[in-house]
Amino acid sequence: MLVNAEIFWLFPNFFVPLRAIMKQTKTPKQLSALRTLALAAVLLLAVPAHAQKRSKYEFSRNLPVYADSLIADLTYPMAWGNSPIKDFGKWKEAARQKVFDCMLPPPPAPAEGYTARVLCEEQREGYKARKVELRLSRYYTVPAYILIPDGKGPFPAVNALHDHGGHLFIGKEKMIRPLACEDSVVIRDAEEWSKGYEQQFLGDYLARNGFVVLSTDAPMWGERGQQEGAQRDRYDMIAGNMMMYGIDLSAYMTYDDIAATEYLASMPEVDRHRIGCTGWSMGAYRAWMLAALSPHIKAAVPVCWLTTTDEQMSFKYKRTENGGFANCFPGLRRWLDYPHIASLACPNAMLFINGSQDKLFPVAGVEKAFRIMHDTWRSQGADDKLVTEIWDMPHSYPREAQRRALEFFRKHL
Repeated sequence: MLVNAEIFWLFPNFFVPLRAIMKQTKTPKQLSALRTLALAAVLLLAVPAHAQKRSKYEFSRNLPVYADSLIADLTYPMAWGNSPIKDFGKWKEAARQKVFDCMLPPPPAPAEGYTARVLCEEQREGYKARKVELRLSRYYTVPAYILIPDGKGPFPAVNALHDHGGHLFIGKEKMIRPLACEDSVVIRDAEEWSKGYEQQFLGDYLARNGFVVLSTDAPMWGERGQQEGAQRDRYDMIAGNMMMYGIDLSAYMTYDDIAATEYLASMPEVDRHRIGCTGWSMGAYRAWMLAALSPHIKAAVPVCWLTTTDEQMSFKYKRTENGGFANCFPGLRRWLDYPHIASLACPNAMLFINGSQDKLFPVAGVEKAFRIMHDTWRSQGADDKLVTEIWDMPHSYPREAQRRALEFFRKHL
């Protein structure tokens, strides 16, 4: 039996020296013994890690075994109602600053301000579609699509925030139909991904109905991905490496969403007083985060991303992933929970839609978060501006929900 050359390549520290010895071996008996040794080493190296268990351990199902104790110690002292600050405006200012502190430093803004370079443009039915490159930081540019309705503006606008889905090959193309200048592989991939939106591109739907629409690639998605190709299993490692620079990858996503909205507000075609945002899944998380932190957002429609930490990070559900670097700001849970942060958007208009069949966000956590937010909006006499709905649907953003979002934006923008 011969040792495969690929094995020499995979484990060079062991096999390269062994191969050198084999070349110098003269007798068939010695050579056979060395081959047997090599085969035994291959089998040993191939033993799966899950077979190596210790009787004592500290982590189970991706969580520490003391998760319930950690949750019990979360008191959220900066939350509205818990904070000693009783003036709502002053509380928002202080709580927002705490969020920004936990997000770590933002990327440095470009000296010349936020600018765009048009890469290609095409006319669609009732609106123009542009691919642009936004200069949102001194470090990098951000590929984006912009849709502008035909006619005389300025128009209301929506920042359409794409989802996660474990699919990083496309980003903005999940929200807006790719332009003809894109590679055919990208176009086909976007068409396939649109099934999660019932094969309707949400951005194009809004543009046909009179809204300027912007959608950008988040860091790690689309044209902001990896040179080696989209690899979901590398996301957490890259996010960890980013922390070694003293910055946070998830925070960069939010900082970019804020900056992109600043650019959107500066466009002559846009009425800067009528800007909203929407998204599904991670896009929904991005939407309520943006609504909480950007003064430009007047209405938001997050679909299928909301819970409380005690529901998300407990052992009660059989999840393979609980939190993750896509929504991780160091230390923030010691101050504010998700619905407390979303409440920073109060008293602006917000429509939350979640699904009763959504296995990622069980109803118990969603309803708990809804109650916390309604308490906040009610305290400011604005409970009519917060609409929370649980639909009989799985984790998705179907056409009927898109129609509901359009109606909401028409009413509040």
